[in-house]
Parts: sequence; structure tokens; C-alpha cells
Amino acid sequence: MILLRNLAIARGPHRLFEGASLSLERGWKIGLVGANGSGKTSLLALLAGELAPEAGDCVIQPGTRIARIEQEAPALGQPVLDYLLDADADLRAAEAAIARAEGSGDGHRIAEAHERYAQAGGYTAQARAQGVLGGLGFAPGDAHRAVREFSGGFRMRLNLARALLQPSSLLLLDEPTNHLDLDTILWLENWLRGYAGTLLVVSHDRDFLDRATGHTLAIAAGAMRLYTGNYSFYERQRALELEQQAAAAARQDREVQRITAFVQRFRAKATKARQVQSRLKSLEKMARVAPVYATESFRFQFEPPLRQPERIVELADAAAGYDGRSVISGVSLTLTRADRLAVIGVNGAGKTTLAKLLAGELEALAGERRAARDIVIGYFAQHQVELLRPDETPLAMLMRLHRGEREQRLRDFLGRFGFAGERAGRPIGPLSGGEKSRLALAALVKRRPNLLVLDEPTNHLDLEMRRSLVMALQSYEGALVIVAHDRALLSACADRILVVAEGSVREFDGDLEDYRQHKLKEERGRSGAPERPSRRDARRNEAQAREAQQKRLRPHLREIENIEARMAELTRAAGKARAELADPALYDGAGRSERLQALTIAEARLTEALAQAEDDWLHASARLEAARGESGT
Repeated sequence: MILLRNLAIARGPHRLFEGASLSLERGWKIGLVGANGSGKTSLLALLAGELAPEAGDCVIQPGTRIARIEQEAPALGQPVLDYLLDADADLRAAEAAIARAEGSGDGHRIAEAHERYAQAGGYTAQARAQGVLGGLGFAPGDAHRAVREFSGGFRMRLNLARALLQPSSLLLLDEPTNHLDLDTILWLENWLRGYAGTLLVVSHDRDFLDRATGHTLAIAAGAMRLYTGNYSFYERQRALELEQQAAAAARQDREVQRITAFVQRFRAKATKARQVQSRLKSLEKMARVAPVYATESFRFQFEPPLRQPERIVELADAAAGYDGRSVISGVSLTLTRADRLAVIGVNGAGKTTLAKLLAGELEALAGERRAARDIVIGYFAQHQVELLRPDETPLAMLMRLHRGEREQRLRDFLGRFGFAGERAGRPIGPLSGGEKSRLALAALVKRRPNLLVLDEPTNHLDLEMRRSLVMALQSYEGALVIVAHDRALLSACADRILVVAEGSVREFDGDLEDYRQHKLKEERGRSGAPERPSRRDARRNEAQAREAQQKRLRPHLREIENIEARMAELTRAAGKARAELADPALYDGAGRSERLQALTIAEARLTEALAQAEDDWLHASARLEAARGESGT
């Protein structure tokens, strides 16, 4: 479906990658991974036709319909439902055709227009749109509200909904889980698993990639490589490759040392001159194996808290909120030194409110919050990142926060967070979102807290940075509360789950996989679908689907058969004409010129007709593949 030949993409004077040659087949679901700035978004822009390659070719199968999340989220006065359906050009064209036909009063045209509307899925369009809105966390009445009434994050969800509803055979998604809570991510995973077309998705959520994709396209060190398997498979395969590369580099270094020692030992001896020259040439020709560096962007660990009281925080029938209005209420919870809690729930339910209440950032509106006398709280949230001073350097920030501590000790500490050497003395302002998050996290770690409250700590962090954070949190010795939708982080670092919903907080009895199954069961109940169809029903459904698919494809198959029959006939006729033209007797004797002229004209016409038939066959085949993509075969 997609063919890359010696492809190179550049950003300004810098080439992101080059020499990429591979093919991506129809129906594959591909996770696109790589460090920030490696070229993932640029590749999606290239496939969408928004960017030209620096070198090489990118060939996409004719007839491919591409859908992509729009990056702009305008504050329109248009109703949400109209905004979503506008993404389907075929549907809107069919509606316009009905209006024109009804205006003409021509019954035949009206019937044709309604048939076109049915083929565009018009009679189910609103129901499908409502279903996607519900899955993405919108309330039933939101479809009729104006787009501008929603926050920027929810308008980005509407752009995601437009991409999902738009008819496509190639879906390009760049960080689709941004602005989504865990429940919505679970719904999106399930939707993408049923998507019939080809999917390319960029994400830093490894669990999402594991469940939504079956291939991984990795961009690293200016090169691109395709792996058959999800992200976990890629990670295992990449680790093995790095081990093999390190072993090869070590073997080559030993060989270089051996040859160099020989050259130094015998360089001055005339009897060994030819052997020395031979070894010098082998050193020059030897392809050096690139040394392997640690892939983690930073490594750090939490030092043990100075004090560890048994009971950290207690909430007794507590309520919390803003401007005197409760967001959560009736919360009773005891947090001990050994507790590691994951806080989940839909956006707006009150997860951050609970985190702030536990961290002492909010006063209880009702009930009571009791904290241990020796409590040292490390609270991480995005507003801490926003409060960093742009004109300050990382080193100056730590020297301000920890007066009296030696500069070299602070430099060593910053180095563990990726701010080594001169990077510790650069201003904070130009740093990326991920770098600022790391710096805010570094300031928090330096306090040696015995209660760590993290609110979406992985925002702006790539996969390698997230792994380093997980490794550090696993060895943290204090009480831990994490608000996040990153299941890999929650699964690895928390052992209890708190669900915030409908103004209350309750503990979920099970792990995140149990919670996923619970949400899927709820979704099946809402849609009225049976939980587990019987094998007989499944076989019948599959047979009906195959029959419907064959019915849709039959006209295209018949067209191709007719063209192939015409091509065979033209090939035989052209071959016969060429055989006569190759006969020497045709050019001997009188009266042959008329026959020669007729055969020459006939052969030229047959060749032209055959070329046209081949062109017709290519177009018919493209239409067949497009129809197959839409039907999910």
C-alpha cells in the first residue's frame, strides 16, 4: 500500500533520516516510535502530502483515502454534529445531490441521489457520530452544542472524532491519547482494533501501542527499520540487537588492538614490512562497529526519605473543590508509608482535586485531613513546570533552592537528569516540554519526600524517559500516589487503584487489566451487544460478512475479468499480426504492398488498444483494492 524507496526527510539543513526503503501493506497497524525530534511527525506529514521528501520516493497506492487529526481546534459557532459530519465529503456531496434532485422534481434523479446517500452511509451517519462522541467522553446532549463551548482539550477530541468518522483506508494519528483519560483510551484501543484500513500511530503510551498495533516502525540514528510485532516485541528485539552490537564492537576492538600491537612491534623490521603494510590496510578498510550507548535519556533514583512515619495522611469524610463548590465528597482514606496508589477516572471527575487534597495544596471543604508531623511532600503537576523561571539556569535554580550545598554536588545531581556539563548552565526558557518536566522532577527528588504525589508526570516524556521514571519509582521507599493514564507506569509502580467518579472516590478490586475488562463489559452493555457470542453465531456472522463483501466486490471483479478477456484477445490478435509481419514472403512479389500496409496499421491499432486495456486494468484494480479496504478484507 505504501512504498518508500531510498527516502530522506530533512528539517532545514538537518536530515532526520535517509536511505529508508520498505513497504507497508494494506491493513497493517503500525506504531511509529523514536526519540523526540527523530522525524515521526515529519513522516506522517509526508504521507499526508503536506511535506516533500529531501530525496527518494514515497509511493502510496492509487485510490487511498487518508484521514489525519487536524492540529487546529477552532472555536466555531457550528454545532458539534455538523462539525463532525463535514469531515465526510462523500456524505455532504450526497446530501447536496438530494437537494438538487428534489429541486428538479425528477423522480429518477431523486432515487439515484438517495441511493448515493445510502452508499455514503448517510442513514447511519448521525448514530455513528453519536457513538464516537460517547466513546470519547462527550455527554449525549453535546452533539448539539457549539464547538466553541468546549475547552481546547475537548476540541482536540472533536478533531480526533472527525478523523475516526472520515471514510479512510489510511489513518494517520499523532499522539491521539493526548488529552484523553484512561477510560477513553481503552475505548479508542477497541475502536482501532476494529478499523479495517492501514493505521500509522505515534504514541508514547506503550500499553496503547501494544494493544492497537501489530508492527513497529522505529526511527533511530538517522535510519528507519520495520519490526513485525508490537512495541513490547520491538523493545525485546532492540535490546537483543544492542547486546549483539556491543559484543561485535568488543570483538572488533580486540582485533584492532591486536593488529595495532603487531604494527607497532614490527614497523621497524624490514623483514616484516609487507605484513605490516597488509595489516595497516586491513585497519583502514575495517568497517567500525558503532559503539553502543545507553538508550535511556537519564538515569536517577530517589534517595531514602530522612523520616518515614507509619501513617502519612488520613482523610475522614472529606470534601474538596473550588470556590466553595465540592468536586469530591465523602472521601475516607488512610495513606500509610507502604501505600502505592493509582488514581484513575475520566477527565473532570476530580482526580487532580484528590491529588491536591492529599498533597495539602487544597484545604478540605468538609470533613478532616490529618497529616503526619514529619511529612515531607513531593508534589508534581504541570503547573510546577509552568512556574519554572525562564531566565534561570538549572544550576542556579538548585543553588537557590538548596543554599549552602556545594556546586559540584548539585552539578552531579543534575547530570543524572540529563543536564550534565554546560547544559546545567543554559537558560530554562528554550528547553522543551520534556526537559522542563525532568527539571521540575529533579527539584522534587532533591527534597527526599516521604509522600510523592505525581499528577500526570509522563506528559511530554518520550518512551525512554518514561522507562527511566518507572525504574526510579519502583525503588522509591515512601508513599506514592500517581494520577496518570499511562498504564505501563501505573502497573509497574502502584498496587492499589482508586477510581474517582461522580463526585466520590472508591477502591477498585482488581488490577488494570481487570479494569479494562470491566470497561469493555460496560461498553457492550450500553451497545446492547452480547458479551460472548456463541461459536455458531460467530460463524454465521462471518459467513454473512463474507457474503456481503463478495456482493460489494462482485462488480469490480466482473469488470476486471472482462478487461482481462479483452487483453487476452488483443494479445492474440497483435501476436498474429506481428507473426505475419515477420514472414519474409510478405515482402516478396508484386501486390504485397497493400497487405503490408494493412497489417502495419492493424498491428499499431492493436498495440494501442492493448496499452489502453492495460491502463483500464490498473484503474479497475485500484478501485477493487479501495473497495476491499473499505470493507475490511
